[in-house]
Amino acid sequence: MQPIAYVRSPYRQKFAVPRQPNLVREAVGDICFVPPFADPTMLRGIDGFSHVWLIFRFHQTADEGWAATVTPPRLGGTERVGVLASRSPYRPNPLGLSVVEIVGVMQHGAELRLRVRGLDLVDGTPIYDVKPYVPYADSMPDARGGYATTAPAVDEASRIGVAFSDTATQQLANLAFSLCDLRSLITEVLQQDPRPAQHIRNHEQRDYGMHLYDYNVRWRVSNGVAEVLSIEQVDDGALPWKP
Repeated sequence: MQPIAYVRSPYRQKFAVPRQPNLVREAVGDICFVPPFADPTMLRGIDGFSHVWLIFRFHQTADEGWAATVTPPRLGGTERVGVLASRSPYRPNPLGLSVVEIVGVMQHGAELRLRVRGLDLVDGTPIYDVKPYVPYADSMPDARGGYATTAPAVDEASRIGVAFSDTATQQLANLAFSLCDLRSLITEVLQQDPRPAQHIRNHEQRDYGMHLYDYNVRWRVSNGVAEVLSIEQVDDGALPWKP
């Protein structure tokens, strides 16, 4: 198999990536097709669907091996379950499956992109296949969710508040970014509480940073509220994001 596309994602690093798709609706990104797959006829009819499945490779963890059991963050990082009863990236074959919402098809010369929202993939993720989401077959209203019965942001026990400092608010006001509502994106990401489970258990007090699009966001959690301290544009050598 070979990748047919690569992801341009707001998440430049693993930290702060949502643990499931569509938890952060403002996470807008592109599926960038590569030759010989940058052929718009391959997407003919895709506009009739609202969502697609992405089959991808966990490229950043693929070389770290796998284990028969894992400790899902949803169980506090302390209880073990079988790797095949989880969505851990540390799998016998490092393949993932994600459903995202279609925003539209973009073509500029030889460049072909499928813009999507609700991404939970890190920037540069290889995509092996794109399949339409078919509601009558893919949606199972009576399905059971095991130890993950509700979305984290719906679970009062795991939801945290988000506040923006005066500095961060002013920095946001000075930014010209049109791809998504950056304030909403930051809020939705932090509501998921991306801190490591061990830090949450130990009530560790520290500053964190996360790289979203071309911005470094610094924040800390105190008394159940994540305060955004600053939002600064950074140049990490990667391609800049473009609308």
